[in-house]
Amino acid sequence: MEECVIMESRTLFYSSIEMIDKKELKELQLKRLRETVQILYDKNLYFGKKLRQAKVKPSDIIKLDDLSKIPFTTKDDLRVNYPTKLVNVGLDQVVRFHVSSGTTGDPTVVAYTESDIDRWSELNARCLAMMGVKRGDIIQIAYGYGLFTGGLGIHYGAERLGISIIPSSAGNTKRQIKLIRDMHATVLACTPSYALYIAETAIQEGLEPKKDLNLRVGVFGAEPWSESVRKRLIDQICPEPYDIYGLSELCGPGVAAECHYRNGLHVWADNFIPEIIDPKTGEVLEPGEEGELVFTTINKEAMPLLRYRTRDVSRMDFDTCSCGRTHPRILRIRGRSDDMMKIRGVNVFPSQIEYVLQRMDELGDQYQIVLTKLGPLDDLKVKVEVKPSAVSDKPWEMVGLKKRVEDEIRSVLNLNLEVDLVEPGSLPRSEGKAKRVLDLRGQA
Repeated sequence: MEECVIMESRTLFYSSIEMIDKKELKELQLKRLRETVQILYDKNLYFGKKLRQAKVKPSDIIKLDDLSKIPFTTKDDLRVNYPTKLVNVGLDQVVRFHVSSGTTGDPTVVAYTESDIDRWSELNARCLAMMGVKRGDIIQIAYGYGLFTGGLGIHYGAERLGISIIPSSAGNTKRQIKLIRDMHATVLACTPSYALYIAETAIQEGLEPKKDLNLRVGVFGAEPWSESVRKRLIDQICPEPYDIYGLSELCGPGVAAECHYRNGLHVWADNFIPEIIDPKTGEVLEPGEEGELVFTTINKEAMPLLRYRTRDVSRMDFDTCSCGRTHPRILRIRGRSDDMMKIRGVNVFPSQIEYVLQRMDELGDQYQIVLTKLGPLDDLKVKVEVKPSAVSDKPWEMVGLKKRVEDEIRSVLNLNLEVDLVEPGSLPRSEGKAKRVLDLRGQA
């Protein structure tokens, strides 16, 4: 009984932090920002040099707007300092390293002290508590564990709340389904595309996911997803899907998450200062304007980062949410600035194509964007699976469906794109992050 009271008090503790007064929150941000800048100026050779070159001294940070004086940090900064030159404490104080995939050059390494791990656990606990996850729930974590931060971050938050955990990691989808069913899991944490694949596989196994699985809450992140995907998740597998956001460079999952109003993701602003900038000029944009997300960590020991450019495209809302939380919200991630494709003079994000495809009932969940060259210009084609119920042996019906999909894409993008309707199950599946864009531009 005493333990239950303790767990309930933890949930109330997180709620009190989330409802912090705006003025008090800004004062805390400024205090922690000035401390972070001072530490990096004094102790970190790389950041100290960057600040001096920009002629910025810690004493210049008088108000939060002075953050714009500080130069940006990019992933290239982490790579040129590979593996541990940005670590701001003695390596004997580092209790954990996480490493991103090094698809282009060296990977990025992120270090954690014991206090960093503790704060990371707290941030994820806040996210889960905000989603209504509580003691008595059983969470199946189907994010990858290991060098990837996803699995362990959610795991720590669930442990902090006293939630029962099934650390299934990613992959082996049929076993995932068996565990969800046999263990009566109520919460599923994974990528949204993998959740849809779990639902698809369950149906192939003769199950009705919403009836035969006991899932109540979904903790879905690690890739951008749309409201159309949310509707499919609700229809197919989980009545309460929530978005969670994070980057390995900042800490991993737990930077921001949705509350039950699901009108943006609350950024835990006592740990991170978010900005939206013009990705071309670096100018800070006004609230509500769309641009690139930038974060400054203000409560990290091992690897604080100043104005880290995420390349994620979003907007900010600083108004108090209907839930009462004062922490600012980032609106749904539209995509990454480096994922944007320019097709015949039109800027195209994969999420825009997904928006069209996933609101058409005849189409399945799987699609692929094939990027090619048409002379000197980039071109693309969209492949999308048709639902088994919509497959027809009458050619004119499939031609009509193809034209309707192309018309819908044109109405949203103002761009004529060719669409290939393909058979159910013919496109590749992923048990982690979905790879939606196939880039063939470099092939003859």
